[in-house]
Amino acid sequence: MISILIPTYNYNVYPLVEKIHNQATESKLDFEIRVYDDCSPNPVVENEAIQLLANGYYKKLKKNIGRSAIRNLLAEEAKYKTLLFLDADTMVFNNSFIHNYIEAIEENTQIIYGGIVYQKEAPPAEEILRWKYGNSREALPVSERIKQPYLRFLTLNFLIKKEVFNVLKFNEEIPNLRHEDTLFALDAKKKNIRVQHIENPVIHLGLERSEVFLRKSNESVEALHLFVKEGLIKPSEIALSQKADTLQKQKLAGPIKYFYTLFKSVMEKNLLSKNPSLFIFDVYRLGYYLQIASR
Repeated sequence: MISILIPTYNYNVYPLVEKIHNQATESKLDFEIRVYDDCSPNPVVENEAIQLLANGYYKKLKKNIGRSAIRNLLAEEAKYKTLLFLDADTMVFNNSFIHNYIEAIEENTQIIYGGIVYQKEAPPAEEILRWKYGNSREALPVSERIKQPYLRFLTLNFLIKKEVFNVLKFNEEIPNLRHEDTLFALDAKKKNIRVQHIENPVIHLGLERSEVFLRKSNESVEALHLFVKEGLIKPSEIALSQKADTLQKQKLAGPIKYFYTLFKSVMEKNLLSKNPSLFIFDVYRLGYYLQIASR
């Protein structure tokens, strides 16, 4: 028995739901699929068809509650004790996706993360940065993910027992920026909740234009600094804040900030080009973090 939970916002999630529904039906599982729209200003008409599927539920929220709260609501209203969360802008390409998760469940299972992959062929030039970052930093095999089981966990494709989710939940007090998945994973670590990693990825479809991804990356840096400042994340727990903290203690933050200020536009030109450098991306984010920290 499994509740498949998908939050969405301005996105046609029906193709994903249809595939998941077919697999769950073939597996002869007791299941439900719940899709909640977080008050999209332009709701996708195709999503209405989810209601026509057996065990399919589609709800449009009357006000936007944010990424953390909508996931908590989905879990709260789920029927079953096993929850499978998927992001709307993903797609299942393995015909045994649902079966693989069910087979991976053990007596002591708490959380299982299936992973993510990106298309192999390069996207249009204006989307290269997101694709390059995703392939290098997120689309990792199990052998790499298990080295850092909590930091390599993403909330776009994971199974969790409902009783475990009720202990964790997503933090609704934080601003609706980024890093809600980081807080979720670190909270699991603090509470000794085990994260299993299996090879059962979804493909990420929602490639953004490079300028959009860069803006969201800046928001992520802002969120990380805020959470470190408020004690929700220790600097040592995330590579970026750990590096910044080390530079500050060694009195070396000044030169990096100066370099960032001087070459910010040059770095952005590279990052928005058809051949962006992830090394420059890391330097750019570090410089921005240190600039925020000095305010």
